[in-house]
This record gives sequence, structure tokens and C-alpha cells, in this order.
Amino acid sequence: MFSTNAFDYINVLDKAADASWLRENVITNNIANIDTPGYKRQDVDFETVFKRELGSSKYTSLDKKIRELNTDLSSLSVSSYTDSANYSYRLDRNNVDENTESAELASESLKYQLLTSSINNDFSRIQAVIK
Repeated sequence: MFSTNAFDYINVLDKAADASWLRENVITNNIANIDTPGYKRQDVDFETVFKRELGSSKYTSLDKKIRELNTDLSSLSVSSYTDSANYSYRLDRNNVDENTESAELASESLKYQLLTSSINNDFSRIQAVIK
């Protein structure tokens, strides 16, 4: 049987892109609910999950950590959560700040574009090797 680690980084980038796409949708939903009384903003935190799964051992190579991570990619799954810590000073108890959400949306959009570009570049390199 043929075994390769060629897709290890692509698989992790794919999970990161999925999380980024989810976060963009959540932020867009926050902006849509900016005038909804009592609405609490939602968010997605992939970075914390990723850091936890990679571990903190400085004596293990990144390649080895990514290879181990690929044995069970479900550990990189994230979901949205309610940001109750972000207190509201508004009378309607809504804690969405339009400026913050717009800045986060722009940042997340750039992150998603970078991730999908990285995935495409990895596939292009694999394709070049195959030719």
C-alpha cells in the first residue's frame, strides 16, 4: 500500500479555512443582529483549539506535530459560542459593536483568502511534482 504525508498540511489548512468561513458567517450574523434587543454576539475561536492540539513541546518538529494531528482531524472542529464576557453598555442589552465587528470581518476575510491561497499553492506544487 502506498502511504504519503503530502496532504498533512493541506488537511490542517482545510480545517482552518472551514473555521474561518464559519467565523465570517458568525460575524455577519452579529452585524445583522446589531439592533436586536438582548442579542449577545457570537464568535469562533480556532486559534486556541489549534494551539492546544499542537501542544507546547519545543523538542518536537512541526512536521511531526502535524502528522500526529492528521490521525484525528476531528479534534480541530470548532463551533460558535456566545460571547457573554463582552459586556453591554447599551440599554437594550445588545453587546454587538458595529465598528469592532466590521474590523473583525475584514480581518477574517483576509485570513480566509490567505488560507485558500495556501491550499491552492500546495496543490500546485504537488501537481508540478507529478508532471
